[in-house]
Amino acid sequence: MHTIKLAVMDMAGTTVKDEKEVENCFYEAAVRSGLQASRQRINDMQGLPKLVVVQTLWDEAIGREHESFAQRVDTTYLLFQQILETHYLSHPVLPAEGALEAFAWLRARGIKIALTTGFYRKVCNIILHRLGWGAELDDNYMGTEQALIQLSLTPDETGKGRPHPDMILKAMAMLGINSPAQVLKIGDTPADLQSGRAAGCGLVLGVTNGTHSREALESYSNDGLLPSMAALPAFLEAHAAQFQD
Repeated sequence: MHTIKLAVMDMAGTTVKDEKEVENCFYEAAVRSGLQASRQRINDMQGLPKLVVVQTLWDEAIGREHESFAQRVDTTYLLFQQILETHYLSHPVLPAEGALEAFAWLRARGIKIALTTGFYRKVCNIILHRLGWGAELDDNYMGTEQALIQLSLTPDETGKGRPHPDMILKAMAMLGINSPAQVLKIGDTPADLQSGRAAGCGLVLGVTNGTHSREALESYSNDGLLPSMAALPAFLEAHAAQFQD
């Protein structure tokens, strides 16, 4: 296996502490807009672009051919955006367990960090600002070699979100990574694991303290499931021999 040169990490549930914010905001928007969807079904789709989730739920409820499908999608999605943005602007936003320590460990070894998310850019920026992680990013959401993170990407910049590999491949292109074998992908949802495999990443890991349990993730192809980001440095050190060119 090639040396890992880039870590592509999810935000909410992986590097950002998850308190079921997204699930709760989705559920509230669904109830208020007349969309019948269980919390479990909403959670099943965590990691996907949020508009895709709304479209999928309304498709399951009434079908895409229904005359009011587009209008209902727009109503629910706009309501969800309002609820979600208000939440992240008015409630604490904290790093996930071990995230900052993992960042420091990776950066000390020259491994670049890209944060990817299913959030649209406005909410992503709110979270980055609240955490102080976006201060060093330029207009293309790139940071210097010395910055905490080197890149932030959302489906707004790539056209496709997870489980497609587009955000990973764009991160590689923007950060000068030649081979997906040099990329670590880590997240807390099936969509994270699927995107890592679709991109051909050298290492695809999950964390089980986010939106999905170990039992929910273990049926998806992965190279390891960690209790939290706090376990990442020890895992990489234990497998260091695999990462030598």
